Amino acid sequence: MADNADDGRAAADVLLERLPMRDEDGDIRPEFVDEISRAIAAKDDGFLREIVAELHEADLGDLIEALETDERVSLVELTGADFDFSALNEVDDAVREEILEELEPQTVAEGVRELESDDAVELLEALDEEDQDEILEKLPPSERDALERRLDYPENSAGRRMQTEFIAVPPDWSVGQAIDHMRDSPDLPERFYEIYAVDGAQHWQGAVPLDALLRSGREVALADLVDEDRRKVSVLDDQAEVARLFGKYNLVAAPVVDVDNRLVGVITIDDVVDVIEEEAEEDIKALGGVARDEELSDNVWTIARGRFNWLLVNLATAFLASSVLGLFEGQLEKMVALAVLAPIVASQGGNAATQTMTVAVRALATRELGASNAYRIVMREGLVGLVNGIAFAVITGIGAVAWFKIPGLGIVIGLAMLCNLVAGALGGILIPMVLERFRADPAVASGTFVTTITDVVGFFAFLGIATLWFGLS
Repeated sequence: MADNADDGRAAADVLLERLPMRDEDGDIRPEFVDEISRAIAAKDDGFLREIVAELHEADLGDLIEALETDERVSLVELTGADFDFSALNEVDDAVREEILEELEPQTVAEGVRELESDDAVELLEALDEEDQDEILEKLPPSERDALERRLDYPENSAGRRMQTEFIAVPPDWSVGQAIDHMRDSPDLPERFYEIYAVDGAQHWQGAVPLDALLRSGREVALADLVDEDRRKVSVLDDQAEVARLFGKYNLVAAPVVDVDNRLVGVITIDDVVDVIEEEAEEDIKALGGVARDEELSDNVWTIARGRFNWLLVNLATAFLASSVLGLFEGQLEKMVALAVLAPIVASQGGNAATQTMTVAVRALATRELGASNAYRIVMREGLVGLVNGIAFAVITGIGAVAWFKIPGLGIVIGLAMLCNLVAGALGGILIPMVLERFRADPAVASGTFVTTITDVVGFFAFLGIATLWFGLS
């Protein structure tokens, strides 16, 4: 058995030295993936155990995604206790669910037991209740109860994100007692930045940063170092609010308390970085009308179904915009130039609106835009639309006259361009604000409404002004 382990370690060292996992650009080498695939096919568990032991959880996650579907489960099974289940939190949700559903519940339970509490919850919350219960049943009662309590908190709350491994000590201890306690404790968190003072009922009293602790003499009373005003969060706080708190106050960790102010966990900066990435990714997807949970690993049917609804809404609004053209059917027949130039006005207004909308949605998400500065920001965006409207009115007007040799056409399209860029700028900020006021997600719904407004205003302004200017009917 020892010989097999030694052989596996030697082969793994040779591979990683000869063929590093990543190339100069940080991408996974296809040749490396091929070597792992051959080892899986040959059931070379000794070699695979050494490989997964050498890889960081994030690199192991990338390797899993690079493998074929059937190889992923085999890799977990062949590497057994050496497989780090936290790597499954680094892959797409669809890939993770696919792997967990194929593994035996006992295997998953054993992997979950080795994880920190926040990683364990993240792994389990992606599964449906039936699969969760099946895995939880395989855990010891104390661990099962702790995870079930965490899973009972609302999704995307601090209670779901926190880890329950922390250091809590009485405030009447000395610095020396606290340090000795940490040295003797077998259950220290893997990484921590501060310790917390609690009373006998676990009520939070304050925090002591590690740097303050280590700079003080052993005889100093811990109570003299406790920061009672330390920022803390509630288990029910939304994870996005927690992330904003970290950014605003430059936190690296924050204690989490329940409704009775009892210390129940801690959130650290690495968890918050994940939240920020997730929120940003969801906002980007929502602005494009893509489902928030869409992943690159999803199948064709899942992706098509998720995108269908917003495409249908866009189709309906496109018909609405096109109906404006129908109102001017006679005018379009008499002057073909109008039909050629109308989409330019609508498109330019739509682009200007999208610029404003993107800034507005992000400002609303980060709470930089609110009632206190709404009027000033709306007026600013309106003036930006006016300035750009004047500039593009001149540019477009000159271009239209040069193209069709009709002097009045330059004035008509210039005025229409001015109207639509101002409308686009105002619509781009007012629509997200209104949606936010009515508790609708501005990232999801703004794009369709804003585009409709600029199309309708652009067509109507251009064709209406042309009708009056040229006396068309």
